[in-house]
Amino acid sequence: MSFQHLLKASEFGSHFEWGVAISALQNEGAYLADGKGLSNWDVFARRAGKIKGGAKPSVANDFYYRFKDDLMLVKALGFKVFRFSIAWSRILPEGTGRINKEGIAFYHRLIDECLLLGLTPYITLYHWDLPHELEKEGGWASHQMLKWFSRFVKICAEEYGGKVKNWIILNEPMGFTSLGYMLGKHAPGKTSLSLFMSAIHNAALCTAEGGRIIRAELSNAHIGTCFSCSEVMPFKDTMLDIAAAKRADILLNRLFVEPVLGRGYPEDPQFSFLEKLHLHTKAWKYKERMQFNFDFIGIQNYFVLTVKHNPLIPYLSASEVKAASRKAPHTALGWEINADSFYRMIKRFWHYGSIKEIIITEGGAAFKDVLHKGRVADEQRIDYFKKYIAAALRAKKEGVNLSGYFAWTLTDNFEWSEGFEAKFGLTHVDIDTQARTIKDSGYWFRDFLKT
Repeated sequence: MSFQHLLKASEFGSHFEWGVAISALQNEGAYLADGKGLSNWDVFARRAGKIKGGAKPSVANDFYYRFKDDLMLVKALGFKVFRFSIAWSRILPEGTGRINKEGIAFYHRLIDECLLLGLTPYITLYHWDLPHELEKEGGWASHQMLKWFSRFVKICAEEYGGKVKNWIILNEPMGFTSLGYMLGKHAPGKTSLSLFMSAIHNAALCTAEGGRIIRAELSNAHIGTCFSCSEVMPFKDTMLDIAAAKRADILLNRLFVEPVLGRGYPEDPQFSFLEKLHLHTKAWKYKERMQFNFDFIGIQNYFVLTVKHNPLIPYLSASEVKAASRKAPHTALGWEINADSFYRMIKRFWHYGSIKEIIITEGGAAFKDVLHKGRVADEQRIDYFKKYIAAALRAKKEGVNLSGYFAWTLTDNFEWSEGFEAKFGLTHVDIDTQARTIKDSGYWFRDFLKT
């Protein structure tokens, strides 16, 4: 049976949640407005050569001042859920210490507007933008991170818990720890294996502790956290490539979810490289503290990763074989498009057995969109969504408790190190005028959700 040809939103059931997701740093702008402090990305983006086109998030999509209009777009496109993140440095300009009342008030206005429009707010507590003052003290590699993060979470719960039921603790910890502290491609731009290991451990502890704080503060909260995931395939059917894929899989797909589920850090007797990196020396002491019984797990799958053995890469001994070189379909960022792999990753997470509910907390693709005579004819994105939503429906019909799909993203935005060059939005944004133009994919979603 082809789920794609029978695709109707009604097939998912009346309680399935359709939404869009954004993040504070990528959209808000107003980077020093109303008492906000600098974030790690505000500082990182000033460094020459770090962001394509020299872009900066200081204005971004101007969401801070245009949020009412953008929420009307969400409503017009037929979505019922609006997922957004809170800028830590807007609440606590120095990361700790004094609370910024103007920042607190902004998110109250945003939440109130969501509720007025009948949109269900999902709050992400951390979506990659750390106060610069905390980054100067070591950021996610600091032994004080758990204390810093706990206070931030408690403030947010106390302020917004009376209005908001749905909470996401961390967005893609593998992303901000590896890209920020080991590879240096994202803020804060560090390239240290030891800092990476510390950041991993602190993120794992904060994930569970954040959940416990929300649970203690808000008895009826619906609490989750979200992980990036990528099916890892060996380039060739050789022992070396298969071993390389297995090592990469531990890092990309198992490293954070298994501690949450009470299994501790992944262990494999044949590939014990994590032990060499000294993560397991901490595991026995912190195993219970890294565990939390989340109401849902969010998964975000953007590409398949094909790897081959590469002895020049320390510990991992693996490197990527790009989709373009394999003649595989791919997005403008070179990420392989493979809806069957997306289906398999949903089923894989469900097969852990102790996950109660799965939400696709982000799903989308970047293509080279062109605005022509007031229209963006992004047929590739429509085809992408058709295939990936059909794959999600297949998993749901096979018994996965899949309860939501949130498109990434509402508007073209500041896409981290890609600047404004990577376009993921259902709505085109002219970065000079801030004019919004709904793309064909946005209209497709509107019509799809009417079914």
